[in-house]
Amino acid sequence: MNPSPEESRHPGRWWTFAPDGRIECRLCPRHCQLQDGQQGFCYVRRRVDDQIVLTTYGRSSGFCVDPIEKKPLNHFHPGTSVLSFGTAGCNLGCRFCQNWNISKARAANRLTDEASPEGIARAAVRLGCRSVAFTYNDPVIFAEYAMDVADACREFGVRSVAVTAGYMTAESRPDFYRHIDAANVDLKGFTASFYRRHCLAELEPVLETLRYLRRETSVWLEVTSLLIPGENDDDLGLHWAAEWVAENLGVDVPWHFTAFHPDSKMLDHPPTPAATLLRARHIALSKGLRYVYTGNVRDLGGASTYCPKCGECVVQRDGYEVTQWNLKAGRCGACDGPIAGQFDAMPGQWGSRRMPVRIAGE
Repeated sequence: MNPSPEESRHPGRWWTFAPDGRIECRLCPRHCQLQDGQQGFCYVRRRVDDQIVLTTYGRSSGFCVDPIEKKPLNHFHPGTSVLSFGTAGCNLGCRFCQNWNISKARAANRLTDEASPEGIARAAVRLGCRSVAFTYNDPVIFAEYAMDVADACREFGVRSVAVTAGYMTAESRPDFYRHIDAANVDLKGFTASFYRRHCLAELEPVLETLRYLRRETSVWLEVTSLLIPGENDDDLGLHWAAEWVAENLGVDVPWHFTAFHPDSKMLDHPPTPAATLLRARHIALSKGLRYVYTGNVRDLGGASTYCPKCGECVVQRDGYEVTQWNLKAGRCGACDGPIAGQFDAMPGQWGSRRMPVRIAGE
C-alpha cells in the first residue's frame, strides 16, 4: 500500500511477528496485530511490508510557546517558557477528550508544520525556551520522533517534557523515558471500569507507568486528573486514589485536579464546579500529599506552592503566572525546609502568554 504524500515511513520500534504472520505492535498494551497496509488504533503506526513505520515522523499539528505551568508542571523550572508541539492520533479512545480534533485526527488532516529534531532544538534556543514539551496528543505514539527531538535538545541544554496518558508497555517504557527529563501523567480515572467505559483502555498499565517513573527513573513526575461530574469525582474514588498516590508515588509528587468542559462525545455532562476541585484537593491533602493543585479555575490558593514544613507560600501563582517567589536553592525562604522539584535560582519571566510559532526551515 502506497503512503499518502503527507506520510513518513520512519522505521518503528517495539514490534514482533505473530505466529500467523501478522506484525504485533509492542509499544502500547493494545498489541495491535497488523496485516500489510493496516494501521493501529492510534492511526499513525502502520505496517508496510515487513515492518511497522511511524507515519508522522518530522511533522506537527503546530508549535506554540507556553508557560511550563500550563502542561501542568509547577515544580519544574517555574515561570519558564516551553516550546510545545504534538502530531496526530492517540492510543486511547477517551469520550471526554479535550483535544479530540488532534488526537482523533488522521495525520494528513492535521499535520501542517514540518521540523527536524535539530530544527526544533535550535528553535527552542532561539525562542529562549527552557524546555520542549511533547503534548496536545500523546507522545507515546510518536515515540521515535520525540526521543530524537529530546536527544537533539540535550545537545543544546534544552530539557524535554512528556505530557502523556502513560499507556505503554514494560518493553517500551525504559527506551522512551531515558530520553525524558520531566513527565506529567494523566491519571484519568480511578477504577478499571472507568478506563474501559470511557477510555477504551485499561487502568493497570497506567499505574505501572506511574510506579516505574517514580521508582526506577530520575524523571521529574507530576500527575493530573480531570474530574468529570458523576463519573470520577466521588469521594470514595478520590480517597482511594489519594491513598494509592501516597503509598506508591510518595507524598512529594505534585497532583493537579483540573476541570472538565463538555467536549467530544461527552456533551451531556456539565462543567466541573470549582467546589469539586477544592473538595478533591482537600481529600488529597488529608492523606498527607504535600503539593496538590487545582486547574482550569481561578483559585489563588490552589495554584500556589506551600512549604510542607512551615506553611509559608513559597511560589504564588495567579493562573499560569508566578507572582511571588520565596525559594532559595530549592528550599523555603522562611524555614529552610526542602521543597521537592527542580528549580532555578529565580523564576522565569514568561508569564501566562501563549505564542504560536512556525519553525519550518530551522
